[in-house]
Amino acid sequence: MLFQRRKPLDLILATAEKRSLKRQLGAFDLTMLGIGAVIGTGIFVLTAVAANKAGPGMMYSFVIAGAVCVLTALIYSEIAAMVPVSGSAYTYSYAVLGELIAWMVGWALILEYAVAAGAVSVGWAGYANGFLYAHGLGLPPILTAGPFDTFLMPDGTSVRGGFNLIAFLLALLVTWLLVVGTSKSAKVTTVLVLIKIAALTAFVALAFPAVNHANFVPMLPNGWGTPLSGVGVLGAAASIFFAYVGFDAVSTAAEETKNPNRNIPIGLIGSLGVCTVFYLLVAYAAVGAMGAQPGGALSQSKEPLAFVLRNIGWPRVGDLVAGAAILALPSVVLMMMFGQTRILFTMSRDGLMPARFSKVHPKYHTPHVVTWITGIFVALFPVSALADISNAGTLFAFFMVAAGVMILRKTEPTRPRPFRTPLIWVVGPLAMAGCVLLFFSLGWNPTIMFFCIWAVIGLIGYFLFARQRSHLAHGEPIELHEEPLPDIHK
Repeated sequence: MLFQRRKPLDLILATAEKRSLKRQLGAFDLTMLGIGAVIGTGIFVLTAVAANKAGPGMMYSFVIAGAVCVLTALIYSEIAAMVPVSGSAYTYSYAVLGELIAWMVGWALILEYAVAAGAVSVGWAGYANGFLYAHGLGLPPILTAGPFDTFLMPDGTSVRGGFNLIAFLLALLVTWLLVVGTSKSAKVTTVLVLIKIAALTAFVALAFPAVNHANFVPMLPNGWGTPLSGVGVLGAAASIFFAYVGFDAVSTAAEETKNPNRNIPIGLIGSLGVCTVFYLLVAYAAVGAMGAQPGGALSQSKEPLAFVLRNIGWPRVGDLVAGAAILALPSVVLMMMFGQTRILFTMSRDGLMPARFSKVHPKYHTPHVVTWITGIFVALFPVSALADISNAGTLFAFFMVAAGVMILRKTEPTRPRPFRTPLIWVVGPLAMAGCVLLFFSLGWNPTIMFFCIWAVIGLIGYFLFARQRSHLAHGEPIELHEEPLPDIHK
């Protein structure tokens, strides 16, 4: 039957017991990983996007997006503590909702990880190009942005790009690092997180005294917005949601975590809580100090936080904030691409992706084939507009995880739950409703339309390729002695 192919939880857990990844991460390490994955292009770059859609009302947008993510984090904490294995939402869906839904979730996660990596690359390139221009080292305008993006010159004029050279080179560099097995350790992650927090703290401390409440008028220049419009507070919330994406990456480190039943929920909720507080403070300071009306200077900037500081009399600190973004954002690209390769690698071992995707390099012991495929895709398609498309895939995956956790409460009520989502029959439906609201607030054209096309392509791929090649297609057991995934913390 169509929905009866499931990979039982007990088999998933038995597989994890056979894995050789070293459990060395504690609650603090996971929280730092979560903050490192979340604080990235979203707050450093998408502040301008939100300003263009909602004006000062983007303050409400941050609250709405953050609330949906908090509800989802509570849901994730329960299933991640129950099933502390790799694969994230894909694995959870395979266990509860069956192979078809798991395939669609894995397919949607390509939008979360690979497309998000491209969007972060563009955000990083914007800061890097701004930094270079500020020091007289700018590239030719045609090499500062892709053919669908523009770059704001120092004199305030916008120029159409042709090829985003810096984003392209960054994606290839990160790909090479992942292939050779060179990745940031938990200690390096902590250092980068502290740099990000220091930069945001400096921004808040300097921008707060410059807050002028007149900059909040009118508060809602585009209103609250309506579903499918893509503008207003709801449209900005749907875009800002990208700023919170990444906390679920904590669950992908489950097999490297000591006492995962306790530490994963702490990492998920702790990282999201810290990021939400910072986001609200930064948004308030940016709007109050500079104004955020649609079409204004802030809404056009590719490096909005540095732009604000330069315009309120702190150009040197603005350069330092830009430098912090330049230093820290590549780590987000790395985390997103690592997550993508892990999802595809796991799907390949289940037979749902080509077998070559799970080939391991004989020297570096990394899934080099799928890593290069992912890296080349990210390098060739680094378009900032794809951030909203990434949100569509993530919201779909979050919706399915919430549904799966509630189903498990009914189908396996006695299974041990180290962390129980409080008020599950309130939190679960609210999380699902929030995901649906933000999904339709992304706007039909091009975001939802592209997602629908992507989903149709995924369904065709499943029935033409994956379904027949699945390890469960002929009742074959999935091997417990699987090739271990590369250890990100080596």
